Amino acid sequence: MQFIDDAEFQINIDLDQGARIASLIWRDMQFTLPFRGTPVNYGWYGMGPWAGRIRDGLITGENGHTHQLPQIFDPPHALHGFGFTSSWQEIGPGRSLLHLPAPYGGATLEQTIEVLDDAIRWSLEYEPGDCDLPAWLGLHPWFARDLDRGGSAELEFKANKMLQRGSDGLPTGELVKPSTEPWDDAFTEIQGTPAIVWEDVARIDIECDAPWWVVYSEDAEGICVEPQTAPPDAANLGITGEHYIEALFVFSEA
Repeated sequence: MQFIDDAEFQINIDLDQGARIASLIWRDMQFTLPFRGTPVNYGWYGMGPWAGRIRDGLITGENGHTHQLPQIFDPPHALHGFGFTSSWQEIGPGRSLLHLPAPYGGATLEQTIEVLDDAIRWSLEYEPGDCDLPAWLGLHPWFARDLDRGGSAELEFKANKMLQRGSDGLPTGELVKPSTEPWDDAFTEIQGTPAIVWEDVARIDIECDAPWWVVYSEDAEGICVEPQTAPPDAANLGITGEHYIEALFVFSEA
């Protein structure tokens, strides 16, 4: 476990459970969801070497060889990469490293979490080594809908375009006008700065230049706003993503 104890923040990073932020307290309020039976739906965790789902868990390298990825959490698809279920190595204050398993052998992920005044800077970087498989990254924070006081979480989020979602839950590749909530969808061409607001208590603005964002608002206890370098199933959609992502989560009074 890594601990960051600041004047405003108390953060616990569980290295053995995906190097996730398992607890994030700001001004005595808990903003993360606790463990709810599966590593998919609690804490704040990085997604890599892929973010979201990959259809049937099949990934193909530059050499034309296709590999089967784990289909544990959303069969028959592969979900959210290896990072969130792995044990990471501490390499410095708020920094951790993961040597990825096959078929991404030789590649690594490095995560850095630090406090800057009233903000948290969170970054994730992928180094491919000799691995020729597609990779893209994302950040997956679970925001608690209800704190111990104030109103329930409300989402401030606008985008020009959304990927159409097929009957199997995966994007079809067609860009359409955003639908109304609730969402489990990928968006691009974001307008303004996404934020979560708890009326009369707190707000978190998410500053990130990621080209894609996934919003999941179908859960009664939490809401996810996830910047990503490419959308779910990117490799099968012909979309490539950067190997570095960084976001600033700015906390303020609402």
